[in-house]
Amino acid sequence: MTIDLFRQDAYRTECEAQIIAITEQGIVLDQTVFYPLGGGQAGDTGMLQLAHGVSLTVVDTRKGRDADGQPNQSIVHVPSPEQADELATLRVGDRVTARIDWQRRHKLMRFHTTTHLLCHLVPQLVNGCSITPEYARIDFNMTDPLDKEALSAGIAALVAAGHAVTVGEISDAELDANPSLVKSMSVQPPRGSGHIRTIRVGGDDGAGLIDFQPCGGTHVANTAEIGAIVATKIEKKSATTRRVVLGFAAPLEA
Repeated sequence: MTIDLFRQDAYRTECEAQIIAITEQGIVLDQTVFYPLGGGQAGDTGMLQLAHGVSLTVVDTRKGRDADGQPNQSIVHVPSPEQADELATLRVGDRVTARIDWQRRHKLMRFHTTTHLLCHLVPQLVNGCSITPEYARIDFNMTDPLDKEALSAGIAALVAAGHAVTVGEISDAELDANPSLVKSMSVQPPRGSGHIRTIRVGGDDGAGLIDFQPCGGTHVANTAEIGAIVATKIEKKSATTRRVVLGFAAPLEA
């Protein structure tokens, strides 16, 4: 099992950890700040720094799987295939400093939070989502057309309003009593622990609440931090699917 520190603090960029397994998939740590691919969000990249000076590039992060292919509670850091010699020096029990590519992660956080704003602007069920450092796309189960300029203006207004984004949790029973909180048709929140992580955008009262749903991804703490993100394209993917593609309105500062 890997302790997922990123769920507690998405702004934490590094941590000390111990290697608990080295598999064909990659390197498993006892705890990590690396987010694994899931919920539409890309896995983190970065670096593992060993005490004896070896640095190992992490090109992807995935959820671990058992020998039979079933997912488990571990998180796997996928090393660069060009560093086979460095990988051969690793041993279970080694201490490492795990450090994410923060600029890349922050882009993912900004895009992921923007998809929650879209769920407010387009109150339809979602049947697909992909969040990358360069763009994000979200597919809505609907037949009505969408307007790119209107969505961009709506996003800009919610960003300018500076709504707080907070992490919380509800019980399995609370979700069962409020199934409409799940807005995705393709991804269901993980169950079994008794608690389900949630993301709230805006206040608790009905007037101030922008979005509230189960979500395990990483997000910014306030919508003002999203910056200039706009709807760059609207696509009709099928008779019942409208895709919104998000992009940065201007190049990011270095």
